[in-house]
Amino acid sequence: MLSEVSALPAVELSSGDYLADFWARWQRMSGTFWKLERGQTFREPDDPSWVAFDQGDWERAIALIDGRAEEIRRPVEEARGVPMRRLRIVERPYSPYLRWELYYIRLRALAGEDIRVLDAERIRHLEPDGLLPELVVLGTTVMYQVLYDQTGTLRGARRIDEPGPIAACAAEIRELHAKAERIGVFLAREPDALPPLQPGAAAASGG
Repeated sequence: MLSEVSALPAVELSSGDYLADFWARWQRMSGTFWKLERGQTFREPDDPSWVAFDQGDWERAIALIDGRAEEIRRPVEEARGVPMRRLRIVERPYSPYLRWELYYIRLRALAGEDIRVLDAERIRHLEPDGLLPELVVLGTTVMYQVLYDQTGTLRGARRIDEPGPIAACAAEIRELHAKAERIGVFLAREPDALPPLQPGAAAASGG
């Protein structure tokens, strides 16, 4: 089902409408939050740390993440008991963006988000016609296929409301997630997946 998401009927949303719709539904959701991340390079120009990274200033990029550690962890800690689970697909050699993102999201793992990492080679059989989609699933009621433009900048999403496909995709993500490695274990084993400038060994811890 994951490889068929792009063909499912959906409501097209702009980036602003997607974020507004997501947050409104997040406030009243029940069940499990799932996130599937497949792309290896994205643009996040509204994030000062990403901007520093994009300019080649890894030291500042890391310092800005470290300075926001409490802010980054807070949404997970305040998730009202909602299980939060993320599957991050990675490819070698690790892209600069991926190294930046893994350093960032490890803080969410420390706050309790169940983030796991899976090598792209283990999902090749699911991608006969292209990469798996970027997905966000809120319980059993809504799923978003998150869309990006050619530069990797968020441009919107396709909202899928049909319960059957939502349940099927969540089940497939759950199965892959169960086979994946916890982010802290992965980063301890794969230091090359972290930024080139890291503030000591603590950077590799992530649950």
